[in-house]
Amino acid sequence: MRRGAIMAGLAVALAVGGLVLWQARPAAQGPLVLGGNVDIRELNLAFRTGGRILSLAVEEGDRLAPGDEIARLDAAPQRAALAQAQGALDAATAAETLLKEGARAEEIARLAAEVAGTEAALRNAEATYARQKALKTTSVSLQQALDSAEAALGQAQAAHEAAVQAHLAAVTGARPAEIAQAVAQRQAATAARDAAQIQLDDTVLTTPEAGTVLTRAVEPGAMVAAGTTVVTLSLDTPIRVRAYVGEPDLGRVAPGTKVLVFTDAHPGAPYHGTVGFVSSRAEFTPKQVETQSLRSALVYRLRITVEDGDAALRQGMPVTVRLAAEAG
Repeated sequence: MRRGAIMAGLAVALAVGGLVLWQARPAAQGPLVLGGNVDIRELNLAFRTGGRILSLAVEEGDRLAPGDEIARLDAAPQRAALAQAQGALDAATAAETLLKEGARAEEIARLAAEVAGTEAALRNAEATYARQKALKTTSVSLQQALDSAEAALGQAQAAHEAAVQAHLAAVTGARPAEIAQAVAQRQAATAARDAAQIQLDDTVLTTPEAGTVLTRAVEPGAMVAAGTTVVTLSLDTPIRVRAYVGEPDLGRVAPGTKVLVFTDAHPGAPYHGTVGFVSSRAEFTPKQVETQSLRSALVYRLRITVEDGDAALRQGMPVTVRLAAEAG
């Protein structure tokens, strides 16, 4: 009797323990469903130089290809600046060329003739001074003539030396330092000309990538400063989705995970995407994202790149994300 009671108690204990273990088992992992929004990159396009808007070639909603013209500035000031810079460059180039080529043969011959002329004048001044000096007299007039001859001799010597040095400089050519200075001046003028050309090129604004015009911020005739937004462009690619996942499901959405993106407009035709980025920092669930858990729960942001996106995906559109491996 006592043994039977013990066996009955043991059976009850085993049953209760089994029930507790069954209730404590991990719940089956259900399909992962995430809420998110379409996140398309936007570009604020502006001129790199200021001026008056001459024309605007786009309207809101226009689709643009890379290189399409958006707007144009009145380029009269930039054309004038370019012409001035080009003139300065031409002058600097000519000065450099003159220094490198040196004096012409005709110029050297002229300077040689000047040397000969001043040498003759010097010889005459020397002879005159010698005659006046040979006269031994105390006459005031003769002394004055000697002084004049001495002064004339000094002038003749200076003129001859100047002619000799000018001829030598023409024959020798410019010094290396002078040529280096001319080269530097020409390079500075080239840089100024190139800067003026860039300013002129910047009077035409084109689109760098394909996209759709969202806003047209200015009108023809308006004065704009450099950097003022002219249009805002929504880029065609890449189209991304910003979604959020809770910490318990973080391991199910590693970078490279394939997902399906559903829209309310076409729930039966999902887009295909790939998880490209998982934030390493937790944040509170944004108010615009609906999740199964409490809104105050900490989540991690995902960036999903849509591989087959089209114009039906618009900025901020709410979407539902499911794992492609769980579809079916």
